[in-house]
Amino acid sequence: MTVVTYTEVSAAGLESSPVAPALAGLRASEARYFANKYDTDYVTAAPEARADVVAWVEQILRSERDIVLASPILEVFVYEDDDLFWPTLHFADGLAVNVLWTKAAGGKRAVGFKLSEGMTPPAELDAFKWARQRSKLAGEIRGSYFFVKGEHPLPPS
Repeated sequence: MTVVTYTEVSAAGLESSPVAPALAGLRASEARYFANKYDTDYVTAAPEARADVVAWVEQILRSERDIVLASPILEVFVYEDDDLFWPTLHFADGLAVNVLWTKAAGGKRAVGFKLSEGMTPPAELDAFKWARQRSKLAGEIRGSYFFVKGEHPLPPS
């Protein structure tokens, strides 16, 4: 497990990524968001340690949009409270995929994609339009999303 801080950008845990510094900036930007919005640490784990979450996210991508991402997953972050389940997968190619899942029936449910600075969108995501935003920690982040329409039971906590 790695506790990610946004005060010092570190590529610890991301060393095998060819874009480790850019992905570290993106991860630090996410850590700042969760610290400010939810007062929580951004603690990542190896994908093997959260295989249930990885399988859940992959199943949503496959069933909702027939997306299978080729890049290996390096880390998994999960935020959960009484109302939300919000995992993020960090991929070696610089992509971060999150699923915002409101637990209440009829709540917000969406998959978000974020590209590290300088990353070309993977071929699996060619159909998406990308918005740009600036981040002091991550440089330019490009993002896209889609709404989840189906039911996908949450993995056990």
